[in-house]
Amino acid sequence: MSNNLENIRGKKVLIVGLGKSGVASAHVMTRLGAEVSVQDNRAEQDFDRNLLSFLKGKGITCYFHCLPEDMSAFDMIVLSPGASPEMDFVQEAKNKGVEITGELEIAYRISKGNFVAITGTNGKTTTTTMVGEIFKESGRPTDVVGNIGVAAISAAAAAETDEWLVTETSSYQLETTKYFKPVVSAILNLTPDHLERHHTMEGYGEAKAMIFANQRDDGYLIVNAEDPLVMSLSKKAKCRVVPFSRVRELDFGAFVRNGHLIIKDDEKEVDICRTKDLHIIGDHNVENALAAAAISYFAGIDPEVIGETIKGFGGVEHRIEYCGTVDGVKYYNDSKGTNVDATIIALRAIGKNIILIAGGDAKGQVFDPLIEAFNGSVKKMILLGRDRYLIKEAADRQGFTEMVECKDIPACVMEAARIAEPGDSVLLSPACASYDMYDNFEQRGKHFKSCVEALYR
Repeated sequence: MSNNLENIRGKKVLIVGLGKSGVASAHVMTRLGAEVSVQDNRAEQDFDRNLLSFLKGKGITCYFHCLPEDMSAFDMIVLSPGASPEMDFVQEAKNKGVEITGELEIAYRISKGNFVAITGTNGKTTTTTMVGEIFKESGRPTDVVGNIGVAAISAAAAAETDEWLVTETSSYQLETTKYFKPVVSAILNLTPDHLERHHTMEGYGEAKAMIFANQRDDGYLIVNAEDPLVMSLSKKAKCRVVPFSRVRELDFGAFVRNGHLIIKDDEKEVDICRTKDLHIIGDHNVENALAAAAISYFAGIDPEVIGETIKGFGGVEHRIEYCGTVDGVKYYNDSKGTNVDATIIALRAIGKNIILIAGGDAKGQVFDPLIEAFNGSVKKMILLGRDRYLIKEAADRQGFTEMVECKDIPACVMEAARIAEPGDSVLLSPACASYDMYDNFEQRGKHFKSCVEALYR
């Protein structure tokens, strides 16, 4: 808990990027008495009229498609997650003594609430949503915020001392933190992602490690015992480290024994629930459930509440989301599969007879590991998007030839329906970001679902 409102009032603040995070920051920091300016590389006509009306009505100076002349005029620059700290004008401001920070850090500074923070390459949203449900079922006042939907700052200012902010955090959000200190944090896994921003896996890991940088003896860090990079990072932690494992029993932490989710602390062992009672499919979701159970247990929530909530959890939209069965063919929306590892996880969860729809913005990834992971499970691959040729080239190198290219999602769904046989599963799991064709992965997933629904008619 922080609540340093005086550190905001009267400050000259430049908010960089007017996405969800930046807009929320502008609203809250203006209300708290900061002298706010905003900057975005888009032109003024590209913005919603209501947003422009708010900005002008509050006297906010706007730098659209341009930069302020004097960066030293600001006390603080608040970067939206999509804005890189390496940009020249940000570095110029930093060299002039301007504080460079981010929306998550500001949310922590102004809040009386208790933060739970969850990060990792994959599984963040499912785990965060599950933890949020557990906290709510326990009766705790809870907001589920961060990378998952509502910007953390939107809930942080009004949060009271008994409230919990269950926060999905990305590496982009964490890299600009300084004092951020959750009560419980978690790193689920680390695989190559966002290397165009962090450059190396070491840099990516360092950004993720900011989640526990300020935790001490009264805090808990939940980590994946089977992820070597995560375990290596956790050695730097000064709080209590709680491992979880799907594949082996642990002397301390969360694990699976004889088909049961078990948590073992220093004093006792508790049985949370049976793995076969989970509604969410795949080994990765067993790991997500273990992480959610451990986070909740070490935050002090009753094990019975944890077990009943996990058993009733139906999953998250766009994460291997079952969309229906048409003519004996199942359709799954995994639009959140925006990197190679996420798509491999989806393939393993479904298992066999898969028609895979993939492609989009490659984010600098290499796709050979994806093709290698097919292992007979993929019958045909339907490719779309700007960087589809990179996946095709990887498939050619691996000797996988069952491919066809389509121009858009509707064409992909129609082609999948044409070639699929009863017992097959059509899986949208692009292994790529959506930005070449859509505003975000949610928009892509909803379009896919509407195309599947059209098959019913």
